Amino acid sequence: MSEKKMSSSRKHHLKSLMLSIAKGILEQEAKDREVERQRYMAETCQPLSLPSGIQALQELCRELHHKVDVNDEERYDLEMKVNKSAKEIEDLNIKVIDLKGKFKKPALRKVRMSADAMLQALLGSKHKVSLDLRANLKQVKKEVKEEDKELRDVGDWRKNVEDKAGMDGRKKMFEAEA
Repeated sequence: MSEKKMSSSRKHHLKSLMLSIAKGILEQEAKDREVERQRYMAETCQPLSLPSGIQALQELCRELHHKVDVNDEERYDLEMKVNKSAKEIEDLNIKVIDLKGKFKKPALRKVRMSADAMLQALLGSKHKVSLDLRANLKQVKKEVKEEDKELRDVGDWRKNVEDKAGMDGRKKMFEAEA
């Protein structure tokens, strides 16, 4: 389906309608804000009744100064807390950036080095340490089992089968067990 193009006069007409509606909405919001402000001020701020005597005026001033001081202390405390949090966040961001930038994983290479050369590299040339790893290994003597000896003595299995074949072979077997 082809889309119909709108004529320029129609576009301008719709644009002016949208602008007039938006202007009306903005004016209404401004009126609502002013009404809300007047309502809030009426609730929270009592009408000022100025006393006629000097003593009463001084007492009113002291009371107002005390309220201002309390508000300033709260504002200062909150401001310090916000500044401290912002500083901590900045420090942590700096640490994260440092950690990302500093540590690059190097490409590992295969190093062929003897144990003596490794110790000399680690401890320096002052220390003469000889490390013979083979000397620390246990010496294990190979025990030859009797079964292994029999298997070695038997030799070729065909010969063994031929020897045991017949009555003579079975007789030899019983004599060997006893």
